[in-house]
Amino acid sequence: MPVQTPPFPTASWGRRILALLVDWFACTLAVIGVVGLDAYTEPGSTASFAVLGLYVAETTLLTWLAGGSFGKLATRLRVVWAGGGTRPMNPLRLLVRQVLVVLVVPPLVWRPDGRGLHDLAAGTCTITLDTYRSLGAGRA
Repeated sequence: MPVQTPPFPTASWGRRILALLVDWFACTLAVIGVVGLDAYTEPGSTASFAVLGLYVAETTLLTWLAGGSFGKLATRLRVVWAGGGTRPMNPLRLLVRQVLVVLVVPPLVWRPDGRGLHDLAAGTCTITLDTYRSLGAGRA
């Protein structure tokens, strides 16, 4: 099956990285809030795995329910189907997408249209809020 090129521009990598950093920071703070700073910074602590798990859960759930993770929403980005539809996303495909993101390499391999392997696997792309609104979505 040929890979579909989105009919609109994708978001810049700078904003996507900023969104990832916002998500990671928020998840880290949440884990520290639960386990405490001492337990988080203790040598051999498994709290960093809790951050990883929370990141995957948070980004999958919020992308499914709101069109983007906390970081993406804060940086005015949205995840949509590559074909241009704004219909609800499939949570299983989004979970696969986020697992690929935490593997690091898939997002670093991308096509000229700006979509990484994680987006290709899920059939998604990341766009700006303005582009999202031009698709007729997100209007009050």
